[in-house]
Amino acid sequence: MNKPVMNKTMICSVCLAILVSACHQPTEAPAAPRPVWVMTVGESGPSASASYTGEVKSRYESSIGFRIGGKIISRAVNVGDLVEKGQLIAQLDPNDTRLNAQAANADVQTAQANLALAQAELERRQQLYRQQFISKSALDSYETQVKTTQARLEQAKSQAAVSAHQTGYTQLVADRSGVVGMIQAEPGQVVTAGQTIAQIYDLQTLEILIAVPESRIDHLHVGDTAKITLNDMPQTYQGRVREISPAANSQTHAFDLRIQLLEAEQRVKLGMTAQVSFTQAQPAAAIIVPVTAVSQQNGHPSVWVVDAQQTAHARQVTTGAITEQGIEITGGLQPNEKIATIGIHTLTEGMAVQAVTPRPEVLR
Repeated sequence: MNKPVMNKTMICSVCLAILVSACHQPTEAPAAPRPVWVMTVGESGPSASASYTGEVKSRYESSIGFRIGGKIISRAVNVGDLVEKGQLIAQLDPNDTRLNAQAANADVQTAQANLALAQAELERRQQLYRQQFISKSALDSYETQVKTTQARLEQAKSQAAVSAHQTGYTQLVADRSGVVGMIQAEPGQVVTAGQTIAQIYDLQTLEILIAVPESRIDHLHVGDTAKITLNDMPQTYQGRVREISPAANSQTHAFDLRIQLLEAEQRVKLGMTAQVSFTQAQPAAAIIVPVTAVSQQNGHPSVWVVDAQQTAHARQVTTGAITEQGIEITGGLQPNEKIATIGIHTLTEGMAVQAVTPRPEVLR
């Protein structure tokens, strides 16, 4: 009779021990805030000006060559030499062209003699015709012969002029003043007509060649002003957009722009690296955020805003153009708000975060 009572007592004791141990079980610690990179809208984003890297070029880069083929006998300049318009660059062997000119002049003299003989014969035939010793058809044949001889004389004179010009073509001269940037001519070298022998760069018309992406090309126009800085030079130069390519470059898929360098100095050299900035290229009120800061929430672009309590909240925004610096936000964000830029795909609504601000050089 006592065993059932003892069993009930033991069962109650075990249950009581379990309840007591459960009450003393330690509570689970809250999750640590998740670290995310953040930026302050309107402060860490790009400035209102757009900057591009370019190269100093000459507006006029002339590739010159001989107009006839031949053998080079002398070269008068070297790379880096300053030349004036009309200065001798190189010369071909003129013997063949001189002989051709002499032969052409001899043909002219022969044609002149033939014309004089034909005219004298025509005068005699005209006298015989007036005396009615020959017919009108016979006279017409001599008149035709004089006209033919005159045409041959004009042809010989034209050929002689061409030969004289070719004699002058044996000398290659500079077509403009500038500096010799390239020359491929050595004595003894045989070249063909039109082959590039030298390149001359005009130093009076320097400009900067840059490539502008298609997202920014509509903000620039011919005549816009620009600020230009060169590496290792503290001075800032003024420039003006001279030319905008109507089509994108097939290799870079960007548009080539040429900015005229105003009041360039002698220390500005061809091929130097330049930084070109346009203050009017980007509206001052635009907000640019990194591409990594924008995600899709329910089919709409959104960003994660971090409030003062270090809590993340998703917010829908309106996006604009995609630029080299990031995505333009046209609505949904206000300046001085903090948003997450990296690590957003692990965030949930209301999650506590630890804001980490990267150094400026990391954002470049």
